[in-house]
Amino acid sequence: MILAVVLVLLVAGSLLFHFLTPWYFTPIASNWGAIDDTISITFWVTGFVFVAVNLFVAYCVMRFRHRKGRRAAYEPENKRLEWWLTGVTTVGVVSLLAPGLFVWANFVTVPEDAAVFEVVGQQWHWRFRFPGKDGKLGTAAARHLSDKNPFGLNPEDPDGQDDVLVATQELHLPLDKPIKAQLRSLDVLHNFAVPQFRAKMDLVPGVVTYIWFTPTRIGKFDILCNELCGVAHFAMRGKVVVEEQQAFQAWLDSYPTFAQTSAQAPPDVAAGQQLYAPCAGCHGSQGEGNRQLNAPKLTGQEDWYLQRQLKYFKHGVRGAHDQDVFGKMMAPMAATLGDDAAIGNVSAYVRTLPDKPAPVTVSGSPSSGQSLYVSTCGACHGNDGQGIQAMNAPRLRGMSDWYLATQLKNFKLGVRGSHPQDVYGTQMALMSSVLANQQAINDLVAYVNTLR
Repeated sequence: MILAVVLVLLVAGSLLFHFLTPWYFTPIASNWGAIDDTISITFWVTGFVFVAVNLFVAYCVMRFRHRKGRRAAYEPENKRLEWWLTGVTTVGVVSLLAPGLFVWANFVTVPEDAAVFEVVGQQWHWRFRFPGKDGKLGTAAARHLSDKNPFGLNPEDPDGQDDVLVATQELHLPLDKPIKAQLRSLDVLHNFAVPQFRAKMDLVPGVVTYIWFTPTRIGKFDILCNELCGVAHFAMRGKVVVEEQQAFQAWLDSYPTFAQTSAQAPPDVAAGQQLYAPCAGCHGSQGEGNRQLNAPKLTGQEDWYLQRQLKYFKHGVRGAHDQDVFGKMMAPMAATLGDDAAIGNVSAYVRTLPDKPAPVTVSGSPSSGQSLYVSTCGACHGNDGQGIQAMNAPRLRGMSDWYLATQLKNFKLGVRGSHPQDVYGTQMALMSSVLANQQAINDLVAYVNTLR
């Protein structure tokens, strides 16, 4: 009796949860409503079976419960019942599979008028590539990968010279235009997914996969990696912005082509020396840093990272938070650098200065910090803290330890990494959340100090 009541309550509770739960699909923003319909059919079929089976069991528990003086009849075969079970099961299986087969046929059939772009996945960030005026994407291969060619494009392929390279985590797409996304991974298995689009597909190393969809709603949506791709899998996020064609084209025109990035003039170190003069007042004439002025060591840091941070300060991505006192001091200094060429010249000059390890000022337990570093930081910044450009992770070893501790605290508190355009800062904010307190930060930095 009790078991029958429990089964009935289980069925009633499951039905109420299904129909009343606030956790359901996000509003759809693409043409793939058929996928929602297929999932709904699956819910109805499996839900009907769940209710029918459990209520039948509850009925049997009540109807055929033990009663004194009654004996069960042994009936090993019942052809009528077997035919019913076979027929109902067949109908159920067909109802589950047939809609999915029709949807899959559409899912793999790209419209002839669909535009094409490429999604490149790498631990733990996204890049995007659009064809130029010729409408063709150039070829790419792992053998072409380098710090100056992070997409791995074939420099000898004329079709790739006008390809537009979007090396940020934000993707823009035009509204109501069918589009095919070619998916390529540079390292491990990833998965490109936008929940509102209802379409996702794996990025398989060595293979170019694809999906297609038509964005149908203006807005900004999350890009997620739906494959467990490593320690920072949860931080591999991006944004897709769906907008009108004119706004999309303006955004696309703001990014360089492969030919433009390959033809950049070398920096002018002499000009950079002159531009560095105001910087020397805080960071030192040799870029050695000055803790009293809250100016970190610059020498030894990669120029690509210095350039990115100077651009962030210049455009308000850094130094805009109310609690980022010293970032606010850097913002007007970066504003004196007129353009990207000036920023490149300054960073090139800093690279010519002698690199001496910064003095140790942070006390902590290197042995405790080692486990934190190996499990959290090493995959991006390198086992020796040397920094890895392909991972967008700067050098840590030999840099100002007090500055590292300060920035980890800022990431943890949201002082840094909260700006929507600071995509790599956002990742760092997520990663820093594993550091429980200031002591953990000090231990981690103390271990970095041993990487000399």
